[in-house]
Amino acid sequence: MRRKKAALRFVKKKKESSMSKGKKILIETVIYLAELLFVILLAFLIVRTGFVKCSMMGDSMTPTLVNGDSLLVNKFAYMISEPHRFDVVAYRQGSSEHSYMSVKRIIGLPGDNVLIKNGEIYINGEMLSEDINTEKMITGGLAESEIILDENEYFVLGDNRNNSEDSRFANVGNVVRNDICGKVWIRLNSFGFVDSFNHKEDNEVEDK
Repeated sequence: MRRKKAALRFVKKKKESSMSKGKKILIETVIYLAELLFVILLAFLIVRTGFVKCSMMGDSMTPTLVNGDSLLVNKFAYMISEPHRFDVVAYRQGSSEHSYMSVKRIIGLPGDNVLIKNGEIYINGEMLSEDINTEKMITGGLAESEIILDENEYFVLGDNRNNSEDSRFANVGNVVRNDICGKVWIRLNSFGFVDSFNHKEDNEVEDK
C-alpha cells in the first residue's frame, strides 16, 4: 500500500513538473511573439511615418542636387530637434499652388535679421560664411531690405543662387515651421548623404 501511494505521488509530481515546463514554454513563446510583433510594428511605423520620398524639381539646388534626383526625407530629425542653419529641407507651403514639396537650404533661423547686400548674406549684421560652393547673388530680392524672422519662420535659399525661387521672392517668402516636412537626408539615385555634397575645403562655418 505504501509503495502504491509513493508511486502515485511520484506520478503526480511528474505530471505537475511536466505541466509547469509546458506552461513556462507557453509563456516564453507568447513573450517572444509579442516582442517580435512589436519590432515589426515599430519598423513599419518608422518606414511609414518617419521617412518620405520626394524628387528634386528643377535646378535651384545645383550642384548639391540636380533635377530628377530621388531623395529620402527624414521626418524624425525634426521631431527630436529644431532645424539648423544650412540644413537642406523639404517643405510644403499651405496654398494649393505649393502642394508639392520644395527643396531648399535654411539660411535664416527664427529671430534672425537677414539682409542681402552686394551679393552677400548678412545675418544679424554679420556677413555669413558658408562652406558650400555658391555663386555671388545678382539680386537679393525682398532681402535687399532687412527681413526680421518671426519665432516660427525660416529664410531659405537654393544653392544655385541665381536660378532659384526662394525666400527672396514674394511667391515663396519665409517658410513657417509647420510647413517643413523634414530634413533631406539621402540621395537615392546616386547614393549618398546630402550633407556630404558640395562642400568647400578648409572653410569653417559658424552656426547659430
